[in-house]
Amino acid sequence: MRSSARAIALCVGLLASHTAAAAELPQRWVSAGGALSEWVSALGAESKLVGVDTTSQHPESLKKLPSIGYQRQLSAEGILSLRPQILVGTEEMGPPPVLSQVRSAGVQVELFSAQADLPTLQGNLQHLGKLLGSEDKATQLFEQYKQQLDQQQAWVIQARKKQAAPGVLLLLGHAGGKPLIAGKDTAADWLLQQAGGRNLATHTGYKPFSTESLAELNPEVLVFADRSLSGEAARAALFKENPILASSGAGKAGRVFEIDPTLLVGGLGPRLPQSLKRLSADFYPAESGQASTAQ
Repeated sequence: MRSSARAIALCVGLLASHTAAAAELPQRWVSAGGALSEWVSALGAESKLVGVDTTSQHPESLKKLPSIGYQRQLSAEGILSLRPQILVGTEEMGPPPVLSQVRSAGVQVELFSAQADLPTLQGNLQHLGKLLGSEDKATQLFEQYKQQLDQQQAWVIQARKKQAAPGVLLLLGHAGGKPLIAGKDTAADWLLQQAGGRNLATHTGYKPFSTESLAELNPEVLVFADRSLSGEAARAALFKENPILASSGAGKAGRVFEIDPTLLVGGLGPRLPQSLKRLSADFYPAESGQASTAQ
């Protein structure tokens, strides 16, 4: 009888300890960075979010939350009005004086890396999982993600045996205006490589190109992301504002494909593996059976 009583007491103690530990974890979250917000949701903690930035567009339900503005141009007042216990974002989040104000108000500020590679993603997910008390789930999500990318690379290797990697440029613009070209050390460059493309841009980061440079590079495929327009309106604006693109190999062949610009914000996000499949189908249409558009 005493043994049963001790066992019950032990179970109650463990339960109480677990409940207390969970209560110590931050319960009111604000997230600045599309990929991070998506991972919070994927880890089953969307209900903890009380505000997000303007790049946090997925899942659709995040759009209903109060906005704290663009991740690089935050205001302390807007964040603190939501009474958060924690603010999460990447090193892209700022400006720094605002983050200092938020910290001074007693809000926990956690910075993650936006570097586009698997080791960084693994570290980010482990950190996020710890903050949410969902470390096992975070490990599971990473393993699934890695498996999807391994399968993607196997497909690309087979496709390249029959077709050379196409020369690609990724253009990031606003209403078709003079676009920035994605270079090395960007999420866009990682995306192109994983999809089986050969990024023709050799600079680092995002930089504007002259029309002469665009003509000289003559990409076989153009990928574009517009931060204010989408679909046919975005495509039409891109060619209207940058007519030189029509004379490129990609323009003449109609190999111009759109991606969602939020895929490029905040590091590697959970939607990327599926988007890679669609982009690979555009790069290697003969192998996929038909071309498609990454969204």
